[in-house]
Amino acid sequence: MSFERAAEISVYLKKYTVGIAGCGGLGSNCAVALARAGVGKLVIADYDIVTIHNLNRQYYFHDQIGRLKVHALRENIQRINPDVSVKAFDLKLCTSDIVDLYSKCDVIVEAFDKAEMKYMIIETVLSRIPGKPLVVGVGMAGWGNTNLLHCRYSENLIICGDESSEVSESLPVLAPRVGVVANMQANEVLKILLKEFKPVHE
Repeated sequence: MSFERAAEISVYLKKYTVGIAGCGGLGSNCAVALARAGVGKLVIADYDIVTIHNLNRQYYFHDQIGRLKVHALRENIQRINPDVSVKAFDLKLCTSDIVDLYSKCDVIVEAFDKAEMKYMIIETVLSRIPGKPLVVGVGMAGWGNTNLLHCRYSENLIICGDESSEVSESLPVLAPRVGVVANMQANEVLKILLKEFKPVHE
């Protein structure tokens, strides 16, 4: 029965498009989770390349070092689920790009490293694409303290993380906490997309 329900959900999710801004620790892991669930189309954007320092938390492989993240991530997603359409854009997002690329997406995921970029996409979506659900990640540095990770809701803005732990020399970003928050984001996206889902097999 659980396999049937999962298959129904995957078919249902094919009609949706999710935009992911940034393909680092949050973006790459969130994108893979959504692809595994069956989301039909992902719109990803990032301007960076894969480095050896990314491999401790991001969904890339050693032989992809030096490649653009958007191309490497698209390849990894299509190896997992070839039915997912991945539109990859190699660019540093600005306000106009966010509107152009993500306004037609059903949900947008913020996955930037820098605080100023996080603020920029929040302000842009709230002011230029009002009503569009935006799922952001704030506070995931370090290790342990899993109980402090949570989701906070403010109308169409959903914040995942502990909202306090900032990256520093003594508090690096590591796979476990980053992965938890990325999957929290993916889970919130699914909650939005599956709001009207009605299973065929009860």
